[in-house]
Amino acid sequence: MINLRAVYRQAEEHTTAYILGLFALLGIFIVAQSVLSPYVVLSLLLTVAFLLITYFRPLWTVFILAAYLPFESFILKFTPDEIYVFARYFSESLIYLLCLVVVWRVVTRQVRIQQTVIDLPFVLFVVVLVSSALINAVEPTVAILGLRQILRFVLVFFIVANLRPSRGYVQFVTSVLFGIVCAESAIGIMQSLIGAPLDEFLLPYESRTFGDITLTSGVVQFWDAGTRIFATLGRYDRLGNFLYFFLLIAVGYLYEPSLRKTRLELWPMFVLGLPALVLTYSRASWFAFIFGFLFIGMVMKRDRRVMAAFLSFVIIVGSYLAISGLNVRFITEAPGQTLVERFYETFSAARWRGEYYGYGRVYWFVQTPLAVVAASPIFGFGPGQFGGGAAAALHNTRVYEQLGLPFGVFGTDGYIDNNWFSLWGESGTLGMVFYLWGYLALFVYAVRLYRSSNDPMTRAIAIGYAAAMIGVAFNAFTSTLLEIRTLAFYLWLYGGFVVAIGETKKHTHADRASQ
Repeated sequence: MINLRAVYRQAEEHTTAYILGLFALLGIFIVAQSVLSPYVVLSLLLTVAFLLITYFRPLWTVFILAAYLPFESFILKFTPDEIYVFARYFSESLIYLLCLVVVWRVVTRQVRIQQTVIDLPFVLFVVVLVSSALINAVEPTVAILGLRQILRFVLVFFIVANLRPSRGYVQFVTSVLFGIVCAESAIGIMQSLIGAPLDEFLLPYESRTFGDITLTSGVVQFWDAGTRIFATLGRYDRLGNFLYFFLLIAVGYLYEPSLRKTRLELWPMFVLGLPALVLTYSRASWFAFIFGFLFIGMVMKRDRRVMAAFLSFVIIVGSYLAISGLNVRFITEAPGQTLVERFYETFSAARWRGEYYGYGRVYWFVQTPLAVVAASPIFGFGPGQFGGGAAAALHNTRVYEQLGLPFGVFGTDGYIDNNWFSLWGESGTLGMVFYLWGYLALFVYAVRLYRSSNDPMTRAIAIGYAAAMIGVAFNAFTSTLLEIRTLAFYLWLYGGFVVAIGETKKHTHADRASQ
């Protein structure tokens, strides 16, 4: 029998220890405040709090990160310089802390390591990156920072897959993020109405550095105030990326008839989100959403309504050119550009020519395979050497000077606005093969889960995520998307969700079969 008195005594002893520990910690912080800045003390308090939360409830930390990141850029704008480094890398540090917690749980056999479809390609990709760094004699610090830039958000996938969140948890996180999409969309629509005053309040225009390293480059508002909305995400394209990702997951919910209550709750999201997506003026985000939506509606669902709408859209686009006499090939970006001009500018020869001679992304579409990959086709030039955020932040001009190329877009920025080609230049063709292998394997897994599952929520998440992966794959040709936390974190978070609920489904079926 259970000795209730012993259990009570043990609980009482632990409670007393916890209370004494909290008082001791409070005393330490009171003393620290008399010596250090209140902001530093607050940082220490947050650090201790998140150490405890992450150790005991790691999925709480995952949720907090997911809810925090859309507002991070805005919060950092008002962060004092004395704790800016801490605040800037706090969210990323939590990812590494989560990794340690997962490793500890695996080592202590609290959880069984989860095998996934991307394990082998990921390991091989990392081996290629490390080999490339050694072959090219990349300085260790640069190599580590380059590896971090490429791999940090992929770790989120393995964290979530091994923590095995429940179906209810995935549903809860998704509901909260849908709410954040509505909030961001509403703020963005207000921007288009209010204009410059709200833009000025929201825009993180100030650059922050630490020594020679650029922590935050700041955003230069080269567009007219109120014409491109960005809400709290800092740039119009980042808001567009965030919106289309979750709108596509929401489309997955709309196509599940049994989720009628959820579907009704989603309409405010579409009423706010779709106009906000248009008002971002982010063409890459527009097309990413369209491609993902067509994948669900035409490829997977064979929805005749979507087919008819798409054909109507093509006819309208062609008819407008015939009626208006708009000369697409001469359109270039200019102040006061309309939505129609912004759309047709995508196909403008003058724009392409201007981007090539101005060292824009078109220039790097041509020069990366001809000059960079041709110079080191198998292993590339190593992490942190070309085209991505690490090369830009470190002002690493080594490869550019070696090949006689300008330093990224415009010859000054370091990155090349093309994540796929940046990976190609740094990891070589071999690295690209392994990365694409893992990406495609995860996409196929999501599609198969959608087809095999009888659970409506699982089907909705799986097909929405597969559509979002198509959008991201396209979008990565137009920016360093796979390195940006306001999109990359969610890309791998939902990859982990899909695998977690998929593997839970397999184990449930196996258990039933064995009974």
